[in-house]
Parts: sequence; structure tokens; C-alpha cells
Amino acid sequence: MTYLMLTFCLFANPIDIDAAAAERGLAIAQTADERDQGFGDFSADLEMILTNRKGKQSVRQLRNRSLEQAEDGDKLLILFDNPADVKGTAFLAFTHRVGQDDQWLFLPALKRVKRISSSNKSGPFMGSEFAYEDLTSQEIEKYRYQYLGEEQIDGQSAFKIERYPTDANSGYTRQTVWYDQTHYRLLKIEFYDRKDSLLKTLTYHAYQQYLDKFWRADRMLMINHQTGKKTELVWRNYQFQTGLGERDFDQNSLKRAR
Repeated sequence: MTYLMLTFCLFANPIDIDAAAAERGLAIAQTADERDQGFGDFSADLEMILTNRKGKQSVRQLRNRSLEQAEDGDKLLILFDNPADVKGTAFLAFTHRVGQDDQWLFLPALKRVKRISSSNKSGPFMGSEFAYEDLTSQEIEKYRYQYLGEEQIDGQSAFKIERYPTDANSGYTRQTVWYDQTHYRLLKIEFYDRKDSLLKTLTYHAYQQYLDKFWRADRMLMINHQTGKKTELVWRNYQFQTGLGERDFDQNSLKRAR
């Protein structure tokens, strides 16, 4: 994860980035990535809380499984347990450092696996404020970077950088990202749409450390500024290095996972 493709998004306006700012922004992103390497695999239980613009909420119960790849992006499997209308739905993603990610969705009502095309990656994931592209691991090569400075985020000193997706199918022109200066944990991300207007803000809360190295947030809150909707993810029961393998993340796992 140490190389950067300097490919421009086809829909983005050309951006003049100072070489020193680009180098420092990339270095911060690489340090954050390196500090999270070596977890192997992890699983967790999730509660997804959807809130519409009128404040009405609906709650879903999910499970998350992730597998680290030494030479490529991570693999991800998300399983829906409740409520009944989404029970049995499963999402599988293979993130790649270079090129398009592979994503599939199993819909139990149709009893078939649907491949998510690269042109649909910016669409909402199961009606939430998270897009499909928000769920996959954020590989270094998928962005260009620029260092913007330092700011305080909730009392924490943070590095502020901007990253520009290299994928023309991304729903974003840019993302502004804050990492805390001590542990290089993500604190906040602002997402700008194809018109370069602020679309969403994602904040991370209540970090816990596992195996004396790996930091994970207990809460993630995504607010859509254009629709007034929000989605909160509450994480519980993190377990690391549980022995998950490749077979747990093939397409057949979508149907057999329970």
C-alpha cells in the first residue's frame, strides 16, 4: 500500500497541488495505513440506525467480517439478521489497490446473487447514507492527496488532508479527512459530490484499542446534509484473528452464511 497512482478523476476539475503538500498528505495517509496492518481478520456485530429527515428511526442488526490481504485490498462480508424484510441479505466486497473493486449482493427474496457494477458504486447501501464505495477499505492507491494543515477536532490535535478519488465512477470529487496526530485514527471525513458541494459528513467516536495495536470506533455517524437523513453504526463484540479464511469470503459464502 505504498504506491500512488496519479490518475485524475475524469469528472473532477484539474487541481493544482503543491508537490510538498502532496508528499506530506500521502505520508500521513501511509502512516495511518501502516499502523493498521497485521490484524489478519476480525468480526463484529453491528446495529444500523437509520433516521429520516423527520426524525423517524428504523434499526437493523448486522454482522461484519473482514479479511486482510497482504498483496491487495481487504475482503468484506456483511450479513443482515434483522428485521425480517432484510434478514438473510448479504454483501460481499473485494477491494483492489488498482482497478475496480468487486462487489456482490445476495437477495434472499430473489434467491440470487447480484453483482454491483462499478457505475453503481456511488449508490446508497441498503437505503442507508453510506454508499457502496464507503464500505470497502480505503486503499492508498485510490486517491491523490494534499496536506491542508492542522486543526482541533473535539479537543484532539488533528492532521487535515484532502484526497481526490482516482476512479471516474466515484460519487465524490474530493474528501476532506482528519486524523488524530497521536494514533493516526480517522476522526472525521467530509464528502463532496460531483458538483463539488458538501454532501455528507462521517464522524468516528469512542475508539477502543485491540491487541495493543488496532484501534476501532464504537460509533460511526454519517450525516447527509442535502437530504437531512443520517445513519449511525454502533459496533459491538469485536473479535480479531478468529481464523477466517478465503473460503469464508467466496461468492458461495453469500448464500451459506448464517
